[in-house]
Amino acid sequence: MANKAAAFYAGICYISVGANINPERNIIRALTRLDESLPIMAVSNFYRTKAIDRPEQPDYLNGVIAVTYGGALRALKFNQLRKIETALGRERSRDTYAPRPIDLDIILCGDLIVREPGLIIPDPDIRQRPFLVAALLDIDPSIQLPDGRNALSAIGKSPQVRGLEMARAFSKQIKERFES
Repeated sequence: MANKAAAFYAGICYISVGANINPERNIIRALTRLDESLPIMAVSNFYRTKAIDRPEQPDYLNGVIAVTYGGALRALKFNQLRKIETALGRERSRDTYAPRPIDLDIILCGDLIVREPGLIIPDPDIRQRPFLVAALLDIDPSIQLPDGRNALSAIGKSPQVRGLEMARAFSKQIKERFES
């Protein structure tokens, strides 16, 4: 179902959560704000990853949350997620790999496929970012991408995914605080 449902969606959305500037503090602050308007159903483990093409930057903490959402996905992205990013000090620039206090992105919403300027679902980075695969599988081991290409569980067995460094204490803290 491409673009037709982009105006309105009702169901589970998966949102990636990442930060490399005070990540523990900023992730908790972001999820607290989001949980006030959009209750969090599930939280993945969080993974410590190197900044892409930026060895001088601090490591990221990355994970995924699941929320039940009903509404316009563009509104979710721009009126909720981007507002939280801005409130926590995120400044967008031409440098797409700049350090950030928080990064929130809609990465998957059921079997919906959206290709619009500024809104692509599922996120094309899912297959290229092992932490996204691992985090989605943490929440739902049977999850599938809507394009019908190989299941995430097959990708989840790759050495890149299996070799991720889990932030165990932080993952436990986040799950205890936000999962019902």
